[in-house]
Amino acid sequence: MSNVETDDGHAIIELEYDLDEPPQKVWRAISIPEFRDHWLPPQDLADSEAAIITPGRELRYTLRDGAPPFVESTVTFTVLPNGIGGTHLRIVHVPADGSFPHMIMSAANSNDPPLLRVA
Repeated sequence: MSNVETDDGHAIIELEYDLDEPPQKVWRAISIPEFRDHWLPPQDLADSEAAIITPGRELRYTLRDGAPPFVESTVTFTVLPNGIGGTHLRIVHVPADGSFPHMIMSAANSNDPPLLRVA
């Protein structure tokens, strides 16, 4: 995962994966609602229909946070063959307002104990 800033200072999150499955199968998993709902809950989508940018290659969903202030963002999925029969999947998450102020970026596998402040 990489947190990147665009030229205009907006924060984005980029994820890249090499998968064993062929691109057609990955495309179905992200584009067909019955499959997509297994890993991307419908309540997280601002619009259940994806904006297909390039059929079979790239599509975009608009997401909405489930809690106030209900921040919207877009997630773009790019599906490319990886040259060995699998798929290179690129995911780019861009907040509508250009930042992720409500998210605290920390390692998911952090074993650090929580810190408590005593007054």
